[in-house]
Parts: sequence; C-alpha cells; structure tokens
Amino acid sequence: MEKVFTENDFEILIATMNQTNLDFLAAMFPYNHFSEYSILIINQSLDTTLSSIYPSVRIINSTSVGLSKSRNLALKNANGKIVLIADDDVVFQKDFVSKIIAAYNKCENATAINFAAVIGNGSSLKKYPAYSKMKLNTFDIFNVSSIEMTINKERLDSVGVLFDENFGLGGKFEMGEEAIFLFDLKRKNQPIFFENEIIVQHKQSTTSTNKKEVEKYYIQGALLTRGLKKNYLFWLIVKLFFDLKQNKLGFNTLFQVLRSAKKGREMMIYLQNEK
Repeated sequence: MEKVFTENDFEILIATMNQTNLDFLAAMFPYNHFSEYSILIINQSLDTTLSSIYPSVRIINSTSVGLSKSRNLALKNANGKIVLIADDDVVFQKDFVSKIIAAYNKCENATAINFAAVIGNGSSLKKYPAYSKMKLNTFDIFNVSSIEMTINKERLDSVGVLFDENFGLGGKFEMGEEAIFLFDLKRKNQPIFFENEIIVQHKQSTTSTNKKEVEKYYIQGALLTRGLKKNYLFWLIVKLFFDLKQNKLGFNTLFQVLRSAKKGREMMIYLQNEK
C-alpha cells in the first residue's frame, strides 16, 4: 500500500496556561526528546510569556480564556496534515506517532480518528470498543475525550468545523466540547473512526468526575440541545436511565437534575438565538 502520510506530516497541538518555560514537555515525552516532534503550543496567560529555542516547537501566547478557544487557535495555525489534540498533563506512549500515521494510511478518507488512553497503572482510561470501528454511533461520540482525538487538517478545513467555544473549561458549559465537535463533523457527513491503539496516558480524574450530578445535568441539557437538537428528550431519558441503573443518581434527586437539565437547555437556546 502506498503511504499517503508520513511522520513528517504530523503535528501535536498542546493547550496550556501560564507557562514560562518548556519544562512541562519533558514529562509528556518520556521516550524521545520533545524537540524531535512538531509541536504547536497555545499558552493562555495574562501576565506570562512562553518562548522556544527549538525550531520544531512553535509558541502562540494568547490572552484569551477558554480551552475551546485555545483548541481553535491551534487548529487555525497548525501546519501539520495530521494533528493531535493534547493537554499539558498527558504522557505520550511509545510509537504513538507511527500508530496514528498507520491508521490514516489505512483509512485515507477519515476526517477524525480517535484512539485509546490508559491511566498510570496501564489500565484503560475508560471502556473502549474491542476492535477498530469504522463508524461511530452516538454512544461512541459521547465517550470520546479530546486527548484521544486526531484530525486530518485538510478535510477539517474543507468543512469549516471548529470547537464550539461555549463548551469546555473556561466556557459557559465546562464539558462536552469533544462531543459537539464530533457531532458537527458527523452532521457534515465526515468519516469518524476509532482505532484500538493506545497513544496516551492520562490521570483518571477528569472535569466530569469532579462535578456534582446537578452541575453535569445542566451541561448535559445544553450539550444535548446543541449536539442532538430534535432528539434531546430521547437522549436525556437514555442518560437518566443509565445513571439510575449505575447508581450515579437516586430517585430522590431525579427532579432536581431534570430541572438543572432544563436550565442548561434554556441557556443554550438563548445563546443560539443571540447569534
């Protein structure tokens, strides 16, 4: 098979805040020095400036606030044909670049390919499909974290999709930016795949696990309204069912989380009408 992409086509897009030097990169790249990779860092800060002596490591210092704003700034300025979305606290696994490039050479028409992540002890970060998957359903999309996402930049640019800046840390709704991004791609009939290969390690605790259920349902109300539109009620009932079944919710809090979801939905509708 002729190779469409090589490792020279690959770039890592890192979102960070208040950095003054590149020391944080050493922990992220335990197998090779970070300067061996093409990296674009978006450093959001009001009073610190980051710089690089390495030609392969580019820096954009930004005074804006919000994770999705950082992601979008990186996507607009990326040079790579294939880009990886990264946070500043991940640890890249051995041969992660070759795994990603091999996946895109196998699935040449993919706009996005999601991979797997592990936690510190080597266990899976979450439950993934057992095998590679050529078509992601709604459940799969809800399960994706941004650190697992890679993107074909040319195909992305052709459809004009970016992260919704209302979602993600620093936005009005502090989770769900990955799902909204992928739903927008799916709505434009862009192929989204899953490759059962581990590329990154991340701590187990996430924004989601640190939030109370009432807060989560406020965000879910907005996310389902924005991402699934007319199917809002169906997917809200599905989520309620699973959360009750897994004892994440009690029947005594049911009306409280439903009210919270309604408020999130109303806020999202307000923001959409404001445009």
